[in-house]
Amino acid sequence: MIVAIDGPAGSGKSTVAHAIAERCGLTYLDTGAMYRCVTLACLEKGISLEDTEAMAQIAREVRIEFGTSEHGQTVILNGKDVTADIRTPQIDRTVSVVSAVPEVREAMVVLQRAVGEQGSVVAEGRDIGTVVYPNAEVKVFLTANAEARAHRRAVQREGKDAATDSSATADSAKEQQILEDIRRRDELDSSRSAAPLKPAEDAHHIDSSSMGVDDVINEVIRLMEEAR
Repeated sequence: MIVAIDGPAGSGKSTVAHAIAERCGLTYLDTGAMYRCVTLACLEKGISLEDTEAMAQIAREVRIEFGTSEHGQTVILNGKDVTADIRTPQIDRTVSVVSAVPEVREAMVVLQRAVGEQGSVVAEGRDIGTVVYPNAEVKVFLTANAEARAHRRAVQREGKDAATDSSATADSAKEQQILEDIRRRDELDSSRSAAPLKPAEDAHHIDSSSMGVDDVINEVIRLMEEAR
């Protein structure tokens, strides 16, 4: 079975997909981390964000692997653990530019589909149900209002988890900056010409603004059971 979870930045896709993978024995594919890896590789090589050909070449050459540790999933880029490196504000602000390059997306889709051919997968991103796995048995478009998403991301940056601690707080100035970044990224992701962020026609819409993470997970699992 393939479960496709799409949605904007900070909607909780990674948390939900990872939990479903663990509970249901599916492979977890974090496609967002793949684009972040390409972005990091481009920045480290000093590639201009206007040089689409060079960015595409990087995307074709990178080696991206996923592993596990006591803290959860790890992301390995060209043999180096970059789990923390790809989650910085700089990557947040840049990844939409890199992922909007059609040739970059083509290279990543090849890798993503290869994973799906190996067995049952829960994948999350922005074009999973529309481009990567259009025949997925379960498609979910997970969203939340921008303020809720910014709060979750800000709390996460401080090493806490808003999904499990509703009273968790974050620095207000940093949260405001994240909110601005999220709104900018929403605009870029939704307006790009290559695989823009949009729900598949047959996707189930879930708004997690006021839902607990367990409620969202249970709803997706219910959809999976119905699809079997």
